[in-house]
Amino acid sequence: MTQTIRVMLVDDHALVRGALGERLGREPDLNVVGTAGSADEALEIAPAAAPDVVLMDIDMPGRTCFDAAQALMAAAPRLRVIFLSAFLHDWYIEQAMLMKAGGYLTKSETPEVVIEAIRAVSGGGTFFSDQVRSRLTDNGHGAAGGRPRATTLTVREIEVLRYLARGLSKKQIATTMHLSVKTVDRHTANLMNKLDIHDRVELTRYAIREGIAEP
Repeated sequence: MTQTIRVMLVDDHALVRGALGERLGREPDLNVVGTAGSADEALEIAPAAAPDVVLMDIDMPGRTCFDAAQALMAAAPRLRVIFLSAFLHDWYIEQAMLMKAGGYLTKSETPEVVIEAIRAVSGGGTFFSDQVRSRLTDNGHGAAGGRPRATTLTVREIEVLRYLARGLSKKQIATTMHLSVKTVDRHTANLMNKLDIHDRVELTRYAIREGIAEP
């Protein structure tokens, strides 16, 4: 007999909770044991619901999902958490990696992929959307052991990236940072190699998307 996986859904959109909960409920091996509209509510209902896997939205008002997930996992060490988000900020991915989350899915995934992820994570594996995997650098341990590209940048490289995103020339950056143009060139080359972005316009877009660029 197939063991039932107890799932809790945490998302501040009732429509998402309802639609996804209904779809998961049609699977014979999945049982939605609770839903919550916030991280705080999830902490309240989790002890009684006793889920095996928590599917948690990242972008909710109130207490952060990462704080809540850490508290849930501390209270129930065998609990697995899968984060769900419409955003792919490297900081989000880094936080998920640091707390050893079971997975990170984008909201563009189909319900079938979500179901596959729940089963994989419940069985002790990990599951990351392809878009998330593409942001992880391979350190020999696969996606679960990788690091988002932004976290490989040095403080100097991030500073150069900010100035590039503001439209400063390399000469202006060199003057501002009290560096030689050659040094700025080296930092820029390192940025492009680490991020696998080889165009200044795309570097600017990346900086804005990741919240690195100054307003």
